Amino acid sequence: MEVHRCRFVPYPPSAINALAFSHSSSLTISSKGLSTLRLAIGRANGDIEIWNPLRGSWHQESTFRGAKDRSIEGLVWTHDPEEKDKNGSNLPGKLRLFSIGYSTAVTEWDLSTGRPIRHASANYGELWCMAAQPRERLLKKHDGNTINGISEDATRNQCIAVGCADGSIVLLSTADGDLTFQKTLTRPAKKKARVLSIAWQNNNTVITGHADSTIRVFDIRNGQQIRSMSLGIGPEGAPKEILVWSVKSMGDGTIVTGDSTGTISFWDAKNYSRLQRITSHKADILDLAVSIDDNSVFSGGMDRRTTLYRQSAGSRPGEKTRWVEIAHQRFHSHDVKAMAIFETKRISILASGGLDTAPIIVPVREFGREYHRTLSSLPQQPPVCSAPRRRLLVSWWDREVTIWRVSRAARTLATGDEVEDVMQPQSKRMVAKVLLQGDESITSVDILKEGSLLAVSTLSEIKIFRLKDKVDSTFSLRKVDLPSDIGHIGANIVQWSPDGRWLLLVTSDSRIQVVRVAKPEEPKSAFRFLPQTVKLKRQPRKIVPSNYLHGSLGAYDRSICRVAFSADSRIVVVGDLSGYLDTWVLEGHQDLAQDPPITSPNDDDTSSASSSDEMESEDHPTLVYAQHWKHSPTAHLIPKLPSGPLIMSFRPAVPSPLVSAALSNGNTHLHPTRHNPYPHSHELPNGEDRLFVLTSEHRMYEFDILAGKLSDWSRRNPKSVLPKEFRSIRDRAMGCIWHLAPHSPTTTERQRIWLYGNTWLWMFDLGQDLPRPTPDEESDSDQSRGKEPSERRKRKREKVIQKKEVENAMDQDSENPSPKKRRRERDTGAGSKVSMHELGTGVGRKMRKVSGPKGVEVKFVHLDGEVSPESGEDEEDEEDEDAADNALLRFRRGGDVAMVNGDATEAIMHVARRQRISPPFWGTFKYRPILGIVPIGGEEDDDDDEYARGEGYGEGEGERMEKGVEVALVERPMFEVDLPGRFYGDQEWSERKDADVRI
Repeated sequence: MEVHRCRFVPYPPSAINALAFSHSSSLTISSKGLSTLRLAIGRANGDIEIWNPLRGSWHQESTFRGAKDRSIEGLVWTHDPEEKDKNGSNLPGKLRLFSIGYSTAVTEWDLSTGRPIRHASANYGELWCMAAQPRERLLKKHDGNTINGISEDATRNQCIAVGCADGSIVLLSTADGDLTFQKTLTRPAKKKARVLSIAWQNNNTVITGHADSTIRVFDIRNGQQIRSMSLGIGPEGAPKEILVWSVKSMGDGTIVTGDSTGTISFWDAKNYSRLQRITSHKADILDLAVSIDDNSVFSGGMDRRTTLYRQSAGSRPGEKTRWVEIAHQRFHSHDVKAMAIFETKRISILASGGLDTAPIIVPVREFGREYHRTLSSLPQQPPVCSAPRRRLLVSWWDREVTIWRVSRAARTLATGDEVEDVMQPQSKRMVAKVLLQGDESITSVDILKEGSLLAVSTLSEIKIFRLKDKVDSTFSLRKVDLPSDIGHIGANIVQWSPDGRWLLLVTSDSRIQVVRVAKPEEPKSAFRFLPQTVKLKRQPRKIVPSNYLHGSLGAYDRSICRVAFSADSRIVVVGDLSGYLDTWVLEGHQDLAQDPPITSPNDDDTSSASSSDEMESEDHPTLVYAQHWKHSPTAHLIPKLPSGPLIMSFRPAVPSPLVSAALSNGNTHLHPTRHNPYPHSHELPNGEDRLFVLTSEHRMYEFDILAGKLSDWSRRNPKSVLPKEFRSIRDRAMGCIWHLAPHSPTTTERQRIWLYGNTWLWMFDLGQDLPRPTPDEESDSDQSRGKEPSERRKRKREKVIQKKEVENAMDQDSENPSPKKRRRERDTGAGSKVSMHELGTGVGRKMRKVSGPKGVEVKFVHLDGEVSPESGEDEEDEEDEDAADNALLRFRRGGDVAMVNGDATEAIMHVARRQRISPPFWGTFKYRPILGIVPIGGEEDDDDDEYARGEGYGEGEGERMEKGVEVALVERPMFEVDLPGRFYGDQEWSERKDADVRI
């Protein structure tokens, strides 16, 4: 495979302005977590990203597109009260998402469509901050007990408090599924002090931070101000007025504020006096986060620091506890603007973001003992596509589409035996550019393989452009006229069929429509889009929540996230976020002699997503040139995936000539009659129907769609045999590239699929079975993911584990280690555990305890504490599933017991080099960060394949990993992104030089 590393493609990531978890922290939630937990990220370009933590895997599920000159400055979730149906059963309350951004309106978003559904605005100023009323808040005494002085019934709808630029505070009601104005707590004074931050102390008290050095407390029941606390005058040389950028409230009512002087202050819950202040930042503190146990506080600011504070008991008896700065780290490379925290029995994470565009997940309870996790700032679905036959690379962002032509690389022989690719002087060239009119951002783009048509969609319209060559090697783009019913549909996903005859549209409410394209007979003739669209109806399925107390996301889980066409364009598969797959087949053969049918009445566009995906009756189908779409006869046999699909792709197939292909009428044995003027064949597709699916949990499946079952390769290769290195990857997959041997007559020849994520690239050969790992490697793989081995495995390796415990302890000279083993912890949702030797100097994590009459009983006590038994609950099901996979593996492979010891990748590479064969898998982390990989050229001569000769797999494999397929690998490193000037500390002289310094 020949790789062109491209860094010329523009894609400017946008800054993070707001973060919000869908649920509040709770230690009563089981270790398995919440199935409805989501993290919303608001960006400066108006986009809202929805992330699923997936027990630490972190998958970007969807993106709600913004618009021109719009920004997301605040996000909050609310949870409607539970209801009962007519049978008396409990119905989960609906989770709702609200946002603000440089306007006077609060916007509510429809999670299932990604579009705003309502706005609330009135005669008040620009909105600067907002906070949702807690569903249930019990104030805690300082001794940890609860009092019922101020508590609220959790069945009541939550209010939203909004702070305005003119100093007013507005309450909005979310009752009855609406968003309405309720009251104004305070009127603007003569000196308008804008409200910069807001929080709820309890269900009846609101705390606000202002731009005039004050913190104010209001009672929402009577609208009166309870107290006003002043921070005084700013330091010498700084503005007199201090800006209170963030305000939070603890469980016991203690108020925490962060201001523009870099000072964090703690205020008493009753008399509102300042208890303590710590100046820990060199610049403004922009946001705060408080742990659920009120023992940890995090602050982030303009100096790029993330600082942790914890309570420290006094050194003398009776002395009060005080807050101290424990540590600070610079996880971000720019301002830290937003923070959000979420904790359960097992999960304990802090999410932060800022101008460096990348979300960062930091452990809370295990701070310093677990690594932090940097999520990708690039989209999960690559914003790139290609037309390989014309070597065109298409990229898009916001309202702009750019088309590049990538020239073929000229090969030159360098010194020695190494072969390098030397790009021609005009190796890439921008040949066309499209700027959409209007305010809406682009949702999807696709181009035909031959590069003749370009489809661009937003949420309100679809535009088709025709590309024609010009004399100067550029392209002219001409807009294609579409029927009005098609042009104003709007879509989240547009995709051409491989043969270019069909355009598939997925609307914002997950309706599926297919448009027939009539190609011109003459090159200068125009393409014609038939006004009749075929509406494909999905199977009705109901998502049952695991716990009604955790809320419901509505129809969000049924949102379509992936679509795929088969190589012959006669099979369509769509997958949704819940893991359901729906399949359709194109029945019959094309007959251009038949006129398109009369348009049948359209369905009501205002109907819901579950009923609006209507297709004509199977008894009276809508025929398009003697063909029609119908549900696959085996669709009901395709099982539900354990999680939503990340990748869905049919195997490409070498086209085989058909007898009917050369005929104008493919239905040679059908004749029109008076009662059947449009006869059609009922023949189903007979081409390549194997569909490769990779889920968000990185589980691989391959389905024989027409047979309704797993393929033979998928049955013989369950998740338990995937390489250890691949299973330990945390970044989710983004796309795939196929590389099959041309005219492969057997299944033993090369059938490679290349998977890639933001930081990795892996190859799997589906023509070979993956080697089985040894029991030791299975244990190592479990431990690398933080999993606890099953009881059977623990009993078998009890002596080995005891030996490792002794070797890893501080003192290794004990001869009689204790047989009692410490339960292995799983990570809390951020990064993996920090190894013992990397924790640095300081107080140890273990001590040796000697007991007994002669000191013969020795055991090692872990100072970090034991893990609660609940930490391993969610791993038991996975272990049982792996055991079942191994049993089926031995049965399906006919007793194959081949295993790989040690490093699987190195062992496989060694065997492949020695036997001069192609390996079953291979991976690299050389390329990063990857925006996307697309094919850019056709197949070449296979005789020059380095891997087939056994000369590949070296350390310096370079860009030529294999010949035969040519791809463009688009990288977008952050050091090439233009960011505004940042704050530099007093000792950052080298970084400050020649940089824009912000003071």
